[in-house]
Amino acid sequence: MQQREPSASESYFWPSIWAIGLHVLVFALLFVSFAMTPELPPSKPIVQATLYQLKSKSQATTQTNQKIAGEAKKTASRQTEVEQLEQKKVEQEAVKAAEQKKADAAQKAEEAREAAEAKKAEAAAEAAEAKKAAEAKKAEEAKKAAEKQQADIAKKKAEEEKKKAEEEAKKEAAEEAKKQAAEDAKKKAAEEAKKKAAEDAKKKAAAEDAKKKAAEEAKKKAAADAQKKKAQEAARKAAEDKKAQALAELLSDTTERQQALADEQGDQVAGDFDDLIRMRAAEGWARPPSARKGMTVVLQINMLPDGTITSVSVARSSGDGPYDSSAVAAVKNIGRLTEMQGMKPSDFNQYRSFKMTFTPEDLAL
Repeated sequence: MQQREPSASESYFWPSIWAIGLHVLVFALLFVSFAMTPELPPSKPIVQATLYQLKSKSQATTQTNQKIAGEAKKTASRQTEVEQLEQKKVEQEAVKAAEQKKADAAQKAEEAREAAEAKKAEAAAEAAEAKKAAEAKKAEEAKKAAEKQQADIAKKKAEEEKKKAEEEAKKEAAEEAKKQAAEDAKKKAAEEAKKKAAEDAKKKAAAEDAKKKAAEEAKKKAAADAQKKKAQEAARKAAEDKKAQALAELLSDTTERQQALADEQGDQVAGDFDDLIRMRAAEGWARPPSARKGMTVVLQINMLPDGTITSVSVARSSGDGPYDSSAVAAVKNIGRLTEMQGMKPSDFNQYRSFKMTFTPEDLAL
C-alpha cells in the first residue's frame, strides 16, 4: 500500500515541539539557579561594635572612630560592589549557560530535525521499498491469480471432459444393458414359450391319459353295471320263478298245506323284498368319503301298496351325518318297487311303514 507524503507543517511539528521544550527547560533551570543562590548578609561596618562601645571616650577617640567608620563604610561599599559584580557575573554566567543550553537545545533540535529528516527519508525509502514490495507482491498475486485461473479453467475443462466421458460411458453402458435386457427378455420369452409348450404337452398328455383312464373307468363301470344289472335281473327272475313255483305248489296242495306253504312263502317273500330294497338302494348310492365299515343306520321307510316309497327318515343315526344322508338319498332314489304290486295285503302291511338297517357293506353290493 502506498504511503502518504507528510506535509510541511507536519515536517516541522516535532522540531518545534522540541525547541519549545528546550526553552522551557532553560528558563526553569534559570529560575531554579536564582532560587538556590544563597543570600549574602547585609554589609555592616566592621567596627560597629567598637563605635558603640567608644561613645563615652574622648572626642579625639570619637573622630578617630569616625574616620575608622568611614573607612569601614568604604570597605563595605567596595565589598558590596564586589558582591554585586560577583552577582552580575553569576547572572552573566547563568545567561551564558542558558544561551549555551539554548544553543545546545537548538543544536539538539537541529539534530532532531536532521534525525527526523533522516527518519523521514528512511521512512520514505521504506515506504518506497514497501510500495515496491507491495507492487511486487501484487504482481506476484496477480500472476498467481492468473495461474490459478488458468489452472481452474484447465481443471474445469478436464472435469467437463471427464463428465462427458462418464456420460458417454454411462450411455453406452445403458445401451448395452438395454440390449442385454432385450436379449435376456427374448431368451426368457423363448424359454417361457418352450416351458409352456412342454407344460401344454404335459397337460395334453395328462388330459389324454385322464381321458383314456376315464374311458377305461367308464367302460369298466359300464361292464360292472351291466354285470350287476344282469345279476339283479337274474336274482329278480329267480325270485319271481321261486314265487311262481310257490304259488303253484300252494294251489296244487290241500288247504292245510297251502296255508303252511303260504306262511312259509310269505316269510321268504318278505326276506326277498328286503334284499331287493337293499339291492335297489345300492344302485343309486353315492359313497361319501366318511363312510367306514361297521357303520349302521336305521331308516324309517313308508310305502304305498303299489310299491311307491313315500318317505324315508333316519330312525337311528350312525353318528356320521354324510353317511346317513347318503343312505336316505339311496332309498329315496328307488322311487317305486313294481315287484310289490302282486303282494297280498296281509304281507304288504309290514312294508307300509317299516324300519331297515343299512351298512356300507349292504349298499356296496
